[in-house]
Amino acid sequence: MTHDSSASPLIFGGAAQSPRAALPTLPPLALYIHIPWCVRKCPYCDFNSHTASPVLPEEEYVDALLADLDQDLHAVYGRELSSIFFGGGTPSLFSAAALGRLLKGVEQRIPFASDIEITLEANPGTFEQEKFLAYRALGINRLSIGIQSFQEEKLKALGRIHNGDEAVRAAGMARQAGFDNFNLDLMHGLPDQSLDDALSDLRQAIALKPTHLSWYQLTLEPNTVFWNQPPTLPEDDTLWDIQEAGQALLAEHGYAQYEVSAYALPGRPARHNLNYWSFGDFIGIGAGAHGKLSHPDGRIVRTWKTRLPKDYLNPAKSFKAGEKALTNDELPFDFLMNALRLTEGVESRLYPERTGLPLESLAEGRREAEQSGLLQVEPSRLAATERGQLFLNDLLQTFLS
Repeated sequence: MTHDSSASPLIFGGAAQSPRAALPTLPPLALYIHIPWCVRKCPYCDFNSHTASPVLPEEEYVDALLADLDQDLHAVYGRELSSIFFGGGTPSLFSAAALGRLLKGVEQRIPFASDIEITLEANPGTFEQEKFLAYRALGINRLSIGIQSFQEEKLKALGRIHNGDEAVRAAGMARQAGFDNFNLDLMHGLPDQSLDDALSDLRQAIALKPTHLSWYQLTLEPNTVFWNQPPTLPEDDTLWDIQEAGQALLAEHGYAQYEVSAYALPGRPARHNLNYWSFGDFIGIGAGAHGKLSHPDGRIVRTWKTRLPKDYLNPAKSFKAGEKALTNDELPFDFLMNALRLTEGVESRLYPERTGLPLESLAEGRREAEQSGLLQVEPSRLAATERGQLFLNDLLQTFLS
């Protein structure tokens, strides 16, 4: 699809919009690589992940990933990558040799920024010291380790294959392998979890001194085992107590909240994810991967790839499952759905820079959100208030056409 700049001005939030302008500069460019296999599918997981067979098709999948990337190159010619993120699934199931061949192939196609951030998602159950030394030698410089909990009964309830001791050792292995920048993924609101249980997990995570913590509440998502067979989750009052006490504990230890569920030591936010939330560009390759690319003429296109690994690896099938060019009336919500997740929001000037739309196109929704106490009254920034962060869906509804 393309945007027709000759169309009549669109109405959004009660005000006529000017036609979208060409983008003065293109945003930073990132690459997301999806590796869809896990040792076992967790009952809460709604990501595109699949139980691995005894032998993974590493060579075939790397070939497919590079061929997939080749089809997107025309849209990013002359640009460089600011970050790469290996997500899944469990990307650390792949050998260092396979990931090395992939990274070399990517760099031959798109230049890397001199300070590129390359993150690999990993689980404690897949940790081997030698493997992670090899990953670090490839230039992978950040890990995101899926801990979720340190308590045996909670890990069993979540279907995790590691135990608490392995979770603790994983952080030490990461540091010994040369990773001075790593995230721990931790959940709260787990089945039958008390306030003390949740804070115990958080204290243990903080003691391991990660540079970043993703700390978020378990939610029951459609098409998961937990959705069809719901566990007993804590009452709302307990969830609120966990949230308040946990945030205070993180702040006390120097972890600043910069996004709904992301906390980092000074200078250590996840640059790849910051790019998502500030409406940057990213290529998505791999089974089910999503992408978003801006074009100099003002078109902004979201893409998604074939979801099932067997179809993705089938030469007779297309890598791309679909694409959509965002229209003027979709762009404000799409931009703010990301930007308002950031606790400090974004500078107002980023909106016209990244969307090609004038700031005035937000005027009516902005006034309504400010009057309802959901959006900060700050002309130079677009940022939710504390109340707006708690009721983010209500805030975003203000900007729906």
